[in-house]
Amino acid sequence: MNFRSLAMAGAACGCLGFGAASVQAQSSVTLYGRAVAGADYQNNIANDSGQGGGRLWRHAGNQWGTSMLGVKGTEDLGGGMVALFVLEGGFDLPAAKPNGADLLLNRRSYVGLQDYWGKLVLGKNLSIANDVWYLDPTGQQFIGTATLVRGRNWQGNDNGVEYTTPTWGGFSATVQTGLGEQADGFTKLRKDGVSLSYIAPSFEVRAIYDVARDKNGRYSDLFNTSKELTLGGTASLFDDLKMFVGYQRLSAPDAPLTAPSKANHYWVGANYKLTPWLTLIGSVFRVAQNRNAGSANLYMLGANYALSKRTLLYASVGKVYNSATANFSVEATNNNPPAGGRQSGTYFGISHSF
Repeated sequence: MNFRSLAMAGAACGCLGFGAASVQAQSSVTLYGRAVAGADYQNNIANDSGQGGGRLWRHAGNQWGTSMLGVKGTEDLGGGMVALFVLEGGFDLPAAKPNGADLLLNRRSYVGLQDYWGKLVLGKNLSIANDVWYLDPTGQQFIGTATLVRGRNWQGNDNGVEYTTPTWGGFSATVQTGLGEQADGFTKLRKDGVSLSYIAPSFEVRAIYDVARDKNGRYSDLFNTSKELTLGGTASLFDDLKMFVGYQRLSAPDAPLTAPSKANHYWVGANYKLTPWLTLIGSVFRVAQNRNAGSANLYMLGANYALSKRTLLYASVGKVYNSATANFSVEATNNNPPAGGRQSGTYFGISHSF
């Protein structure tokens, strides 16, 4: 090899080295999370005999929002394309234990690509039903949109494929599926959903439709394996007031005749920034079920006080009124009152994000 060839090879190696360093410089990995803890009280909890009157003081680990720990990263692949990943687990901080059976990555664990054509991710994610968060005046607290649907919109989506479009003039869409991975049927344990949104500077509207099937591929449980349609929107009035309104239609056509197969869920609420640090929350929720399963009205008031951009104090209080055959809890838990009973609850604490 002559001197000229050696020089050209050296230059090529130098360019490759510079390119690798450039790509590495455009990669990033971020550790993030949130720590939430406080106290919680509920009254008129029914015992095993269905009699009310029980009272419960307990820690508040996820009532205002989930404690979580995550790692996320991106790499610039060039030409506008980015590789990304997210690894995230939620946990109950005061109890020092994970949420659910999955020990580490019980919320998100996916990898994907993003370009001008949108974003495609593969792996575990939250169910698309969680997009109701954008329409919830409480931010999906335990006293919020999940309460009168018994946590139906908190589900996860395992073995998933999800695609999100770019935003075109305020419009965007997300399509999601979760493979059931059953050898004897493509629909068994499968989940599917689509979320459509239009976001403008002072308002937004959303439509979400998702389905969750049981081990037989059927819709057999209204608040677990069912069809769910969510419609709603928000509007920012002035600089300090934001209004919320929403509607959900749940359907489980394969539910047993002794259980409800349909429910209509409505809510309206507001966030008012009284000062730059203090936000007040107010909301009203109503659910009505078929097959004589009854109805319930839920009222909620709350406040968030920001000590800094990362740390805030929170307090929320609510009361639920059940019709004669309903027994919804004031919080999205199993601490139900007796049928036809009223129940009050409150929780307060501190949240720190990093």
